[in-house]
Amino acid sequence: MGFLDIRNVTKSYGLVQVLHEVDIQVQEGEFLVLVGPSGCGKSTLLNMIAGLEGITSGHISIKGRVMNGVHPSRRNIAMVFQSYALYPNMTVAQNMTFGLEMHGVPKLERDKALRDVGRLLQIENFLHRKPGQLSGGQRQRVAMGRALVRNPDVFLFDEPLSNLDAKLRVDMRTEIKKLHEKLRTTIVYVTHDQIEAMTLSTRIAVMYQGHVQQLGTPKEIYDTPANVYVATFMGSPAMNVVPARVVVLDGVPHARIKDARGIDHALPFSQPNLAAWEDRDILLGIRPEAITDPDGADRNSANIVPLRNLVGITEPAGADTFVAMELGGKDIIARMRADANVVAGQDFDFAINMEKAVAFDPGTEKRIAP
Repeated sequence: MGFLDIRNVTKSYGLVQVLHEVDIQVQEGEFLVLVGPSGCGKSTLLNMIAGLEGITSGHISIKGRVMNGVHPSRRNIAMVFQSYALYPNMTVAQNMTFGLEMHGVPKLERDKALRDVGRLLQIENFLHRKPGQLSGGQRQRVAMGRALVRNPDVFLFDEPLSNLDAKLRVDMRTEIKKLHEKLRTTIVYVTHDQIEAMTLSTRIAVMYQGHVQQLGTPKEIYDTPANVYVATFMGSPAMNVVPARVVVLDGVPHARIKDARGIDHALPFSQPNLAAWEDRDILLGIRPEAITDPDGADRNSANIVPLRNLVGITEPAGADTFVAMELGGKDIIARMRADANVVAGQDFDFAINMEKAVAFDPGTEKRIAP
């Protein structure tokens, strides 16, 4: 049983079911990110943990105590909202300690919590200000501080960085990461941003249409996606997924695939179990960084395969150059060094790291596991 236990939880509005038997156990001190597109059910699940939404079936427990039907004020959780939800007529200090005051916490204890959290978040110099006098990043720190002073069992974050500009979002992401590593608090964090999910979490639940598509560490989600949806949602640029056919040559399974000119190539897999798929169609998944120039290929890989192909377009992106080419009748993206000598409209010797390749069943779109 987890510190936060979500067991077979469903949510329906009338005849419409928006969450389908969600089953997640969160350990104490873990940072779980719920990630997915708008409408996938992630905020609904967060609100159910908070007690702001009822549970249709299943149960949610915290520290072994079932929370079904328990009022939000009795759950010992704290929530940080996207909109900050600060009282505009109160100072920062009053905003942060208002909840403690309402729970009857003595003033000396409130003042100590305020000092400690103000120092931790580096907001002690504007405790006397009102929210309207603060920047977006400062207001977000205050919203986090209001949650921290309560010392709850579970912190809930509902897309807290989505209102910030790009640079400030990166800065605040780093601050939240540092805060978790220092305090080892239990956090459930909702976002639609897969970069946030990868950088902040100890585990990720990828959600789509009310289902948890995969639950795992960032490395598991990225390297071994459970299905095509997870493969293409997580990662920027997304994983390339192209049709191919399995052939077995000298006992080794290969992906047979055509290049831009219709020439067949056989790319050897590192997974021997794919021999069972001989003469069957698959979907071949390769991350852009697994397709490079020969000099940029992973020197630790034992399965780098050369492939000469026609370059479509190139997109310089600072530290990287993204190169488009056609493979398997689809446009795919390669990620190369900034100084890779690649010219649009010319043939180029690509290097494909087939140790990083994954295969999916085209019928179910699920990964074919080793």
